[in-house]
Amino acid sequence: MYDLTVLDRGCAELGIQLEQRQREQFVQYYELLIEWNKVMNLTGITEFEEVLQKHFVDSLSVKKVVDLTKISRVIDVGTGAGFPGIPLKIVFPELKITLLDSLQKRIKFLNEVIGRLCLKDIEAIHGRAEEYARRKEYREQYDLCVSRAVANLASLSEYCLPYVKVGGWFVPYKSGKIQEELENSKKAMELLGGRKKEVVFFQLPDSDIDRSLVIVEKAKNTLKRYPRKAGMPTKEPLI
Repeated sequence: MYDLTVLDRGCAELGIQLEQRQREQFVQYYELLIEWNKVMNLTGITEFEEVLQKHFVDSLSVKKVVDLTKISRVIDVGTGAGFPGIPLKIVFPELKITLLDSLQKRIKFLNEVIGRLCLKDIEAIHGRAEEYARRKEYREQYDLCVSRAVANLASLSEYCLPYVKVGGWFVPYKSGKIQEELENSKKAMELLGGRKKEVVFFQLPDSDIDRSLVIVEKAKNTLKRYPRKAGMPTKEPLI
């Protein structure tokens, strides 16, 4: 029997009340994560309460800065094991979510989770962010782009902002103090049509873990030349 106190408390702090079915889906998700993690590297965090706190509650923290009732389409770039996209889908089932990752093995895992949790209006796609951002069915089609991928903010902006429609939002999840990173990403955000609104610093509930959410508004269309070809945003960030 799993103790979901950490999840319930973290959700309560975010103004979220979980239904029993959602709590069961989170447990199922955890079990699949641990099962698949034995044969492929999905996460270094495997202890139940830690997963609840550092993956599930953390994923949901975007609710602090975005009114998700006013959002329709979301893309999670570099989703990895499905964070934050799948927790967001469990709690806000009306969202239409795209999970994008460059590793086929992870997509297989994500499709297993989607099937076993009976999630609808969610797709897992295999490919590079730079390539999908050039396809008209994905480019500037999303109200919100989220990413917990480990990349500097200038590179991440080039991967993510091309997916966001004008008036939409790009919210990267970051750890701790990011002042220097913010300074170094100003030029990239502006070139790509983004405008930083604010940064919200907080601690994960029941922890001393510092987190930050950067809120970037899509102010104008991204120029056709961006994103540059595969690998360039990381090798030569726009700074």
